[in-house]
Amino acid sequence: MKVKHLIPLAIFLVIAIFLGIGLTRDPRKLPSTFIDKPAPAFRVPQVHAADKTFSPEDMKGQVWMLNVWASWCTACRVEHPLLVEIARSNAVPLIGLDYKDKREDALKMLEQQGDPYRLSAFDLDGRVGIDFGVYGVPETFIIDKNGVIRHKQIGPITPEALQNEILPLIAKLKAA
Repeated sequence: MKVKHLIPLAIFLVIAIFLGIGLTRDPRKLPSTFIDKPAPAFRVPQVHAADKTFSPEDMKGQVWMLNVWASWCTACRVEHPLLVEIARSNAVPLIGLDYKDKREDALKMLEQQGDPYRLSAFDLDGRVGIDFGVYGVPETFIIDKNGVIRHKQIGPITPEALQNEILPLIAKLKAA
């Protein structure tokens, strides 16, 4: 009889432990199966020049950052000034991937907010984002000289993440 009453308590404790562990984790650090794997191959038109295309192959031999963004994304607008700073510092080539957006809206945002990107690739239907395992925008990937994804930032880049994780990783990858 007493064992019957302990079963719900045991179940509650197990759930509480898992919930407690989950609450201590940073949601921006979701594990990604893409880390240490080659960046997906694609070739899409550019936002500014629809007659020109972009592919990760164009960046081989360089450490670079791919920032997935959209004009309709409010979090993208929050991180945008930091991206402008990154571009001004010339720390790393910054490539944008405009995700499920209208070209005219993307161009308008870049004109109003400043354009931090060396170029922006245009992912109208979201297929490239899907290939990269994008959960939502913004997301940022650090890709090494061999085209291998070394870091994934989910959500806006913060000054802390930039200083403590992203820039040190870029420096390490450039030195390798």
